[in-house]
Parts: sequence; structure tokens; C-alpha cells
Amino acid sequence: MTTHSQPPADQLASLVNPDTQRLAARMAQDVFAGVFRQAAANEGAPDVGILGEVAAQCANWCRAGGSDEARALRLALLISGLDQWGLAYTQAFGLTAIHPLTALIGGLRTRLDAREETRFQRYFEQIDAIESAAVDFKVDLRRGIHLALWHAMAACESSEQVEAIVRTLGSLMVALDQKMPELGWRLVADALAHIQIGLLSGQAPASPLAQEGTQQLFASLRHALPEDRYQAILAHSGQAVVAWQQAARSRAH
Repeated sequence: MTTHSQPPADQLASLVNPDTQRLAARMAQDVFAGVFRQAAANEGAPDVGILGEVAAQCANWCRAGGSDEARALRLALLISGLDQWGLAYTQAFGLTAIHPLTALIGGLRTRLDAREETRFQRYFEQIDAIESAAVDFKVDLRRGIHLALWHAMAACESSEQVEAIVRTLGSLMVALDQKMPELGWRLVADALAHIQIGLLSGQAPASPLAQEGTQQLFASLRHALPEDRYQAILAHSGQAVVAWQQAARSRAH
């Protein structure tokens, strides 16, 4: 386990730079949030007009890439992000499907010709298979997913609801560490640091249920992960929290 080594270089950064990767993660989050609200408002049925507008906006952003390869990679990032948001929410809330999301992703892919589909599929698979591929995208994406689920947990009104979301969140983090043995622990540590910062800063709910759920999350990770991995995650997240506290004190003075 190489918890203190430098992460390998991102071979996709020359096509889509880190800033654009982070933008792709935020776009995926914003688009998913809108689609999820639509699913809730329409009892799961897609609104074809709204989805068409969203798909056109996504396609326009992808076309802004400087080459065929960059455009394919942008689309692969966006759809990868939407897929992961959808998976997290279906698991957390016991859903069978999010039909507007399925329709949106299908609409984006049906716009592709055969060559575009081949390029898209190559990058989509590369993002999934290679840990360091689009790593800045992955950090922002997973941070957004983990924090969104944590905020949803903090807003729950019963211990049963809290436990269901904590169970999903913990499972997602453990699966991420297993799928990405070199880098996954860093993404888990990043999310835990932001959860702690949210509590310390008062920017996140600090209700008894929220605190109970956070304790359950840490306990589930301690139980599921090897001890050295869990301690490395705690140390890394702790360093981030201390750095935030020091920066906050400097600003205050």
C-alpha cells in the first residue's frame, strides 16, 4: 500500500485540463440535481422539453472541446459523473431507477455517430479502469456525492433514515478504496475532512442525529477497512482539517 507516494500523472490532463475536469464534475452535479428534482416533481416521468434543453446545453459544452478527442473526453466525463450520481442516489434512497436521468444519458449518446461513439466509449472505459485518469474530476465528483449524501443524512428525521444513508455512504467509500487502491483512500480522506470542516464551521447541520450519523460513518469505515488504511485516511483528513483551522485563524487575525 502506497499511502504516502505521489499520485501517478494524469494522462488525460493534456486533453482536458484540471480546471475543466473540475468544471465537468460540477456540471454533472448541477445537471443531476435538476434531473432528480424533475423526477420527484413529475413522479418519475421525464419532461421531454426540459430534458431536451439540458441535453442541448451539455452537448454544446462538450463541443467546445478543442478537438474530436477532447470533445469525446468531455462527454465521457459528464456521463460518468451522471452515472455515479444516479447510482449513489438509487442506493441511498432505495430507488429502482431515475427515469429522467436514463432518458438524458440516452439522449446525449444517441447524438453520436459511429466514430464519436467509439471515441466516447474508449475514454469512458479509461476513466473507469485507470485510477489516475481524470483524477481532478474524480476528486471533485466524489467529494460532491459524499457531501450531498452526508447533508441528506443530516437532514433526516429518524435514526432509521440516518442508518440507511450512512450504510450507503460507507459502502460507497469502501468500494472506492477497493476499486482505487492507490488513490481511493485520498478521496475518502478528502470527503471526511470536508464533513468535519462543515461541522466545525457551522456551515452544516450539527443536530444530534447528524452527529450520530457521522459517528456511525467513521465507525463503519473503521470496521470495514484495514487498520493501516483507516489510520492513513484519518491522518490525511486530520491534516486537512488542521490546515483549514490555521487558515481560519489567520484570516480572523
